[in-house]
Amino acid sequence: MKMMLKKLTLGGALIALLNMSAQAEVKIATVSLAKTFDGYYRTKQADAALKDRQAELKKSQTEMEDSWNKAKEEYQKLVAAASDQAVSAEERDKRKQDAEAKLKDMKDIEANAAQFQRQAGAVLQEEKSRKTKNLLDEIKLAITGKAKAGGYTLVVDADAVLYTNGENDITDAVLAQLNAGAPEDLTKPEVKKDEPKK
Repeated sequence: MKMMLKKLTLGGALIALLNMSAQAEVKIATVSLAKTFDGYYRTKQADAALKDRQAELKKSQTEMEDSWNKAKEEYQKLVAAASDQAVSAEERDKRKQDAEAKLKDMKDIEANAAQFQRQAGAVLQEEKSRKTKNLLDEIKLAITGKAKAGGYTLVVDADAVLYTNGENDITDAVLAQLNAGAPEDLTKPEVKKDEPKK
């Protein structure tokens, strides 16, 4: 629904531009925002940084899970020891209290792990959103520069256009500009695992 609305809005804007005064020449370019975003080396860097951050958070979560499992083992031993009829009733009560304290520790670890997971998810989402916005701002700036240099009146996302002959597509030029200072390993095309290397 949103995509259709976007296309209708884009179509209406194009019709309005084409109906403008005959004196004003309208020069339209297209750019694939998705291809530009995916091909931009800083997108790859941002993805790698997010994966590293996610791995750090996963490591912390695993440590919490290990701590909970250790507490569970200790709790089970304490419960078994509290049931030992070979010791006095006083000792069994003491062991039962120890087991209850360990159960409380387990619940605290569980609550902390759940809170950590919620916060980690929110932090990752916020970081991803912020990085995506910054990357899109950089891409839009490059598109604006190419459009002005080429004398274009309007640049539309090629992925939202129903038809274009590709003549005025500036995607590759924008990508070349954005990736001009990129490290070589980040601008090589990715080889899929099932494709042989050339």
